[in-house]
Amino acid sequence: MLAQISRAAMTPVWLAQLATGTKSFERNPVIGSRRLNEWGLHARRVRLAYQLAQARRRRLADLVSARDREAFDRDGFVLRPNFLPEEQFAALVAQVRAYRGPLREISEGDTVMRKIALDRKTLAAIPMLSAALQSHDWRGLIRYAGSRDAEPVVWIQSILRHACPGPEDPQTFLHADTFHPTVKAWLFLTDVAADAGPFTYVPGSHRLTERRLEWERRMSLSARFSPNAEDRQGSFRIDPAELEPLGLPPPRAFAVPANTLIVADTFGFHARGPSERPSLRVEIWAYGRRSPFPSPAALVPWTTAALGRRSVLSWGLGDLLERAGIKQHAWRARTGVSAFDLPWETTGSSEPAFGSSLVL
Repeated sequence: MLAQISRAAMTPVWLAQLATGTKSFERNPVIGSRRLNEWGLHARRVRLAYQLAQARRRRLADLVSARDREAFDRDGFVLRPNFLPEEQFAALVAQVRAYRGPLREISEGDTVMRKIALDRKTLAAIPMLSAALQSHDWRGLIRYAGSRDAEPVVWIQSILRHACPGPEDPQTFLHADTFHPTVKAWLFLTDVAADAGPFTYVPGSHRLTERRLEWERRMSLSARFSPNAEDRQGSFRIDPAELEPLGLPPPRAFAVPANTLIVADTFGFHARGPSERPSLRVEIWAYGRRSPFPSPAALVPWTTAALGRRSVLSWGLGDLLERAGIKQHAWRARTGVSAFDLPWETTGSSEPAFGSSLVL
């Protein structure tokens, strides 16, 4: 009886979430309903979200050059080597390397991900970063790819592969982030080797073809009870063998030098490439994921510093929940650590936790 009452009370909420970016098939039984998805619920959300994003991109087309627009529309990403002037980039790397303010770390399988939130205090300590984020090219590419004239969330991010005991990094499996066009960007502060976890993307997989739409429909039928947790949360995984039947080429791995910018639509299939040995990748990382449908929240004029403060507050809330014994916080606080530092043994050893063969 209580379950029935709870379900009746939650049904209006679940229905309202259809008009938002909510993607979990597991937490929302309306989105996860096999019968509704057989009737086309998920496919219609995907198609409508894609059409709206394309319409918004047409209005934002003047923010990017014709060359970049053509590349993005064809491939789903824009690749810009030597993004910043040499002296500006060198100063940016030096400032990031020297910064040792608060940061957070989380483990994903055997990978450690380190993030520095860009609140006002952090941006003041790294002025070259503020200048880069205000550049016309950065702002234009982020907005066009994300189909929103809106500020993205930005972090300084480090990816440390094979840095801790654990299973294979779940982000190494090809996937789409969600059911609608979104944007992520990487300005690499380190060289990225081909065998050291490069960003990987399937060119053209951001386009909603009829074959992709049918694949989305098929995935939606079993997603709610999938053995894969990411599928249940609406971030569908795809086997490389499925790409050719969808008319897609093999994934492309981006082994690139430092000071390369990649801006991509992560509705397209992408992953962290495999790393054959311990490696460190440091980057300025951004993502934009506003609601794909008309929403008052899309009008909020966030700034980078405000979004950085929101990240800090979110982490603080996680700490409070852990102290209250409600839920363990996955993001662990660290101080006195640089984005470029190697992980050290928690025992205080002076040797890197994963040996001396680190790829930089």
